[in-house]
Amino acid sequence: MKIDILTLFPDVFGGVFNESMIKIARNKGLVDIEIHNLRKWTADRHRTADDKPYGGGPGMVMKVEPVHAALKELKGEEKEGRAAPLTILITPQGQKFDQPAAKALSKVEHIILICGHYEGFDERIRSFVDMEMSIGDYILTCGEIPAMVLCDAVIRLIPGVLGDEECLMEESFENGMLEYPQYTRPAAFENMRVPEVLLSGDPKKIKEWRMEQAIAKTKARRPDLLK
Repeated sequence: MKIDILTLFPDVFGGVFNESMIKIARNKGLVDIEIHNLRKWTADRHRTADDKPYGGGPGMVMKVEPVHAALKELKGEEKEGRAAPLTILITPQGQKFDQPAAKALSKVEHIILICGHYEGFDERIRSFVDMEMSIGDYILTCGEIPAMVLCDAVIRLIPGVLGDEECLMEESFENGMLEYPQYTRPAAFENMRVPEVLLSGDPKKIKEWRMEQAIAKTKARRPDLLK
């Protein structure tokens, strides 16, 4: 998978993309991530990527020209025989990003993410993208953090990234429920004991207990998932 990220603040991605699972995926050659500074595609000596909105109002709006030029160049680099990249605008007005969306995106060969900033985008940018996505109904300073969330959720689903593929199927939201409780040693701590069934060595009973616990936890915390 190839992921291109268009941003005004490329340095913020360093820590996240050079650690843990994403670093392993990159080292294995399973994902190629390139961070592009949008100012590269500006035309003036001040490298201006934002401007005041027409009609007045607070804040600054991202300009259309740099985004258009960047997408034209990145899409023009596509090799013959490869599918056209899927271009995603990160915006609170987009469809909600969830686990099914992550699964769908994990099968895409090339993704281009556009990170918003300031007060918003020039509306004409929307005509150059394939879809818009949001990670939730709350306000963030910039689109770089949602882009990191999206990349993390998608990359871990690429075959070969995680050592134990089975763990993917048992995580929260994978089967429409929250995950069952997990325990490790010691068996007793501060008068709290690991449930005896987990110490029984009986796979059938353990599986049944985990399913019961997952259903109970989902009913208590996210009943909407069971609908």
